[in-house]
Amino acid sequence: MASACGTLTAPLPDIDFTQILLSFAVLVISLTVHEAAHAWSANYFGDPTARLLGRVSLNPAVHIDPIGTIVFPLLAMVTGLNFLIGWAKPVPVNTRQLGPHWKQRFMLIAAAGPASNLVMATVAAVAIRLLIPNDSIFESTLSPTVKVLFQAVQLNVLLAVFNMVPVPPLDGGNVLAGVLRGPAAEAFERLRPYGFMVIYGLMLSGILWRLVSPVEELVLSLLL
Repeated sequence: MASACGTLTAPLPDIDFTQILLSFAVLVISLTVHEAAHAWSANYFGDPTARLLGRVSLNPAVHIDPIGTIVFPLLAMVTGLNFLIGWAKPVPVNTRQLGPHWKQRFMLIAAAGPASNLVMATVAAVAIRLLIPNDSIFESTLSPTVKVLFQAVQLNVLLAVFNMVPVPPLDGGNVLAGVLRGPAAEAFERLRPYGFMVIYGLMLSGILWRLVSPVEELVLSLLL
């Protein structure tokens, strides 16, 4: 799952439908690669479940969630939210297929999604550097191509950082579950059924963005 939220900032009469479509395309591609990375790594480590469902694919159709990938993001863009709200269909993983070291493998499968977003952000950032000189990188008169690349960098960094928040069912929660042992692991697993409530509580309180924003800004500063 990948998600973000924000506050209303733009009046409806100023809607730029071309920009909305480009932003939407960047989001769909980013979510598609994220989920495909989970599916590919799960198959690599011995679980063919996602592959048999056709999820080891860069075809967005197999990863799209009608509400999370289409309706919510488009509503967020049209109403001018600072952050996108969106997610794709989660990739199923059968841990019994991962062998005796399933915890470590499940941890790597979880990390594959955010890692793919960081790779995409890096590729887009390199493309920006190749297309424009350093001293004009933040000018407002950038070409549409460069603007899309900027969006790709920013969105993929946000997806990577957000998803690595160590709360299940986010990828960061699954990574942490693979690290913990003994009583700490048992206590963390008891938190799993309430993970969504914890995430929403952190979002509504503003704590989540105080945690995510500094890391996001740090990664962006390194890339741009």
